[in-house]
Amino acid sequence: MSTSSQKNTAFSRFWDSDLIWKFRHAPVAIICFMVTLGMVLSAMFAGAIAPYNPFDLASFDLSDAFLPPAWMEGGKWKFVLGTDDQGRDMFSAILYGLRVSLEIGLSSVLISIVIGVSLGLISGYAGGMTDTFIMRFCDVMLSFPAILLALLIDGVIRAILPESVHDQAAYGVLIFAISLSGWVRYARTVRGATLTEKKRDYVQAAQLFGVSSMRIMFTHILPNVMGPVLVLATVQVATAIITEATLSFLGVGVPPTTPSLGTLIRVGNEFLFSGEWWLAIFPGVALILFVLTINLLGDWLRDALNPKLQ
Repeated sequence: MSTSSQKNTAFSRFWDSDLIWKFRHAPVAIICFMVTLGMVLSAMFAGAIAPYNPFDLASFDLSDAFLPPAWMEGGKWKFVLGTDDQGRDMFSAILYGLRVSLEIGLSSVLISIVIGVSLGLISGYAGGMTDTFIMRFCDVMLSFPAILLALLIDGVIRAILPESVHDQAAYGVLIFAISLSGWVRYARTVRGATLTEKKRDYVQAAQLFGVSSMRIMFTHILPNVMGPVLVLATVQVATAIITEATLSFLGVGVPPTTPSLGTLIRVGNEFLFSGEWWLAIFPGVALILFVLTINLLGDWLRDALNPKLQ
């Protein structure tokens, strides 16, 4: 069989698979996927799409400050969504802010997955005192919300590090705080799935052949418990972005010179009742739209992978 024929056969199997068939017949999932993909690509290529660079302070013109959206009286079409108090283009700031929020959300979720999946596998497979210790530690971590952890970590960092590096450390503080509270859900989910999988015949057969526990966990069991993890990760990305926006709104986040959606909303909130409504509304709409489409896509994925709904 030629290489092209093999590629066509592989694509046909992929296109006709149950998951893709369900996706092709779910209009809401298709719309959410397209919107999410469009926003992700816009964030990734913000440097090429955005007409201005919001990080270049030298390019700001204070005479352009507080310009309304282009379709309103006094607006300029070169600033489609208006400008902020420094003359910064809001459309460009939202694109770059979306990229920062997405980087923080994806980074924190990735770290949470690595920690949570590893501990969940060990807890479910080992059992006994190891399982008890990890699960009690999870219970303790669940009592500390991400916002409280971030405030605590931020206070410690500000007390330890010199003031000159506080802005640079803010990015890491957000990722660390969100990851520290997010890994627990993965650990509990994977532990439950591992308890079921380790009773399967293929695991018992591997044990009889003398396969090491680490290889059984990460080579045999892990691929079979990743379905719930992928669903949870999809929803957790949206949750992480909301948490980042909340923390940035409270001032525990990236500095205004490195705008995220939460930072833009916080700055815009200061001018909301003075008539410059676009400073907070447009970043808020972008945040709501992005989180909503991710959540709807995650809900569809959860139902599509649920064998009870087949």
